[in-house]
Amino acid sequence: MRTKLTLAALACALAIAPAGAKELRFAFQGDADSMDPYTLNETFTLGFLGNIYEGLIRRGPDLVIEPALAERWEIVAPDRWRFHLRRGVKFHEGEDFTADDVLFSADRVRAKGSDLTTRLAGVREVVKIDDYTVEFVTETPNPILHVEWGSWGIMSKSWSEKHNARTPEAMADDQEKYTTRNANGTGPFRLVSREAGIRAVAVPNPSWWDNANKEHNLTKITFTPIASDATRVAALLSGQIDMAYPIPVQDIRRVDRNAGTRMLVGPELRTIFLGMDQFRDELLYSDIKGRNPFRDRRVREAVYRAIDIEAIRSKVMRGLSNPSAMMIGPGINGFSAGFKRLAYDPKQAGALLAEAGYGEGFEVGMDCPNDRYVNDEAICQAVVSMLAKVGIRVKLNAQPKAKYFPKILAPRLETGFYLLGWTPGSFDSWNPLYNLHGCPRVGDSGPIWAEADRNRISNGKFNLGGYCNPKVDALAARILSETDKGKRDRLIEEAWSMTIADIAHVPLHQQALAWGVRDGVALAQRPDNQFAWRHVRMK
Repeated sequence: MRTKLTLAALACALAIAPAGAKELRFAFQGDADSMDPYTLNETFTLGFLGNIYEGLIRRGPDLVIEPALAERWEIVAPDRWRFHLRRGVKFHEGEDFTADDVLFSADRVRAKGSDLTTRLAGVREVVKIDDYTVEFVTETPNPILHVEWGSWGIMSKSWSEKHNARTPEAMADDQEKYTTRNANGTGPFRLVSREAGIRAVAVPNPSWWDNANKEHNLTKITFTPIASDATRVAALLSGQIDMAYPIPVQDIRRVDRNAGTRMLVGPELRTIFLGMDQFRDELLYSDIKGRNPFRDRRVREAVYRAIDIEAIRSKVMRGLSNPSAMMIGPGINGFSAGFKRLAYDPKQAGALLAEAGYGEGFEVGMDCPNDRYVNDEAICQAVVSMLAKVGIRVKLNAQPKAKYFPKILAPRLETGFYLLGWTPGSFDSWNPLYNLHGCPRVGDSGPIWAEADRNRISNGKFNLGGYCNPKVDALAARILSETDKGKRDRLIEEAWSMTIADIAHVPLHQQALAWGVRDGVALAQRPDNQFAWRHVRMK
């Protein structure tokens, strides 16, 4: 059951900090649904846990790769990367960090239940050279092997085994593991307590290996999930919290003009898009029996042309979005302004539906989160209204992300039409081409994964609509292994040309970051929307 915090309840929950304490109190619209770092490949959860767990590399405020648990690395053969691990690092509960933890984490992140299997895409073997040296052997040369590892937190082998958490907690599974509510990383902050849906508390790690260079001056961090936009904004304006995000677009000016608070608004790398089931013979949650309209490109084009993206930008997003023709935005390697959106044309959309045999339209269910992206439910409501005008009758199922993700990520992908956002963890086109467009395994009822397949590194792990073009898969494989930048960029452009022509998905926009901050709090707003506490200083 989702807990709703009123301002009065929030005031009781946030204790007054003693003099001299630097407690950061912040709120987000949803919760980190598990403390297991491999359970959900979702930006807020990854960002929250990135303060507690660390990878072999980390990203700075400008997203530049920095050494973390690995001090340095090198390519010792075309298919072999060697990482030299940092000595003297301890996990929060006192265990020494060694190569054994890296090997264990490599196995665990690819085990049943993990949502982060693609962190080691193309890795054939992980080899321990000695206690502080490991090598990753790849199937082919891989120039971007480590670029997503800033969100691959290394776990303690002995701690995980002690608590019977050798494998991750599965998002779609109701059974908790010890890692659901507990964490043990090497990072700058240590988890003290977690009450799901209510509060999580962390404190600085006094034994952090990088304390000599630390930027923050925090003594405590208290996170409170506040689903209600009005309550979240009111808590910031009243001084009950120090930072809140996202701030609804309609409240940005109010927060910026309020004495004692200010707005941080900047571009985000995430693309919001619509996905459609393109593999089932019969569309789920539809009145069309024995057929799947979305398998017809003309229907997908009709959906695209029925959406007035400028109306969404101006009315729903209040100008704080950048309409996109691609599944990536500026700042991602492979973005090109040469691709253009299909024009909004409801008349042509209706003609396309009629040509495809759906002149009377059809009914379909739509899955949408209501506490994950900026104005996500409002975007879905706008799409529902626009599609109705061309005869597509949409039954909207808007849910909190704690219910939304288990539904759409279930083994049989129980969705026919959905809204999702994606930030490539590598900031490179290969990531969405592989994860969102790769051909999935197909079963009798559509794109599914058997137990062994669903949790291994596989094409299209997040291709929930089952789009499949083998030529795109072949290009993605070449993009992963190509070391010549000019050749690689041309391959990327060719792959995007194919997926855009196929209307694999309907891109909507890149949303803007909108963080509200109390005066006296300095922090870094990263364009990947991850909030790193180690960059916070408070007066």
